[in-house]
Amino acid sequence: MKERIINYMEYIDKLLADDEAQQNDDYEKLMKQHLIQLEFFKHERLIHLLVTLAFAIFGFMNFFVLVLDFSIGLLVLFAAIMILLVPYIMHYYLLENGVQKMYRQYDEMLKRADKGTKS
Repeated sequence: MKERIINYMEYIDKLLADDEAQQNDDYEKLMKQHLIQLEFFKHERLIHLLVTLAFAIFGFMNFFVLVLDFSIGLLVLFAAIMILLVPYIMHYYLLENGVQKMYRQYDEMLKRADKGTKS
């Protein structure tokens, strides 16, 4: 998913950089496709938020049980949860920032499409 969102955002950035090549109709089609992709990434972001929150809650619960009743098994479980939580947070960060950037890209497309209809 990381590669897909990065490649898609770069593709849109290249299209927006080549302003002369785009006509109003092209922006309309591009905006529809962009909204579809945006929905996919928003759904992915929501799922990863829920998984990340679940891991964080399990980590805290495990930590509190570990403090009350120390055991090596609980310590290993806590370490595993914390190790898994780091990549989940990093991936969620990418998804969140990617979706925010896609909103800005859509706003730019909308401005250009509106400019094309006013000409």
